[in-house]
Amino acid sequence: MAKKPRAMQADHLSKQALSGGNGRLFAIGDIHGCADELATMLATIAAARGDTVVFVGDYVDRGPSARDVIELLLDYREGEAECIFLKGNHEDMMLSFLGLPGHYGESFLFNGGAPTLESYGVPDGVGERERALERIPPSHLDFLNSLATSYLRPPYLFVHAGISPLRQLEEQSVEDMLWIREEFIFHTHQLGATVVFGHTPMRTVMVDLPYKLGIDTGLVYGGKLSCVELNEGVLYQLARGSRQVKAQSVAIR
Repeated sequence: MAKKPRAMQADHLSKQALSGGNGRLFAIGDIHGCADELATMLATIAAARGDTVVFVGDYVDRGPSARDVIELLLDYREGEAECIFLKGNHEDMMLSFLGLPGHYGESFLFNGGAPTLESYGVPDGVGERERALERIPPSHLDFLNSLATSYLRPPYLFVHAGISPLRQLEEQSVEDMLWIREEFIFHTHQLGATVVFGHTPMRTVMVDLPYKLGIDTGLVYGGKLSCVELNEGVLYQLARGSRQVKAQSVAIR
């Protein structure tokens, strides 16, 4: 679990996605460099034209194959389904580490960034940042820079970590959407939308309606990758190292 560094100053919603298709609506939890499990999940849900797939961030760090995850996502967005890619706190730290717009780059390696660099052929040692900038493909950097901080599709608001229960949507900070935990998880809010989030790993999907739906089930820690189809209420889960996705109904209305 990432440790939050010093306080980030509040920021405006500089990158907010707002759209919506007519098909199925999927949300996929934290991936953390587990490319094989992601590939299996995407093949299983078989999102098609008109469907929307929302990824709630944390594609990199801790797991062994961050490069493969981003390459897979770049390929996947060329398919028929609409893809919404949200930024996680780990992508934000990685960008800052590389000298790009982001925060807490000094905490990137401490919070699991070394395996990410290794996936790009950058071993530990002096000059990691410079070598990383040389070896990370421009398309991957463009992907990281293009990530949205939230996606509003009523009745759902998708963010990486959560929101401040005391603020309206337009008052939310990027700090909270990337890092908040207990203040959000243990309190209700008045946004009028169910917040779908990742970031805080849990043993099972957290269903606390109408307020929140937590879908980080700790894949990289030996847990599961979770994907929820929100229109029909279907939960897809895949255990770490498995190639079998299990589906079950979940009450989300």
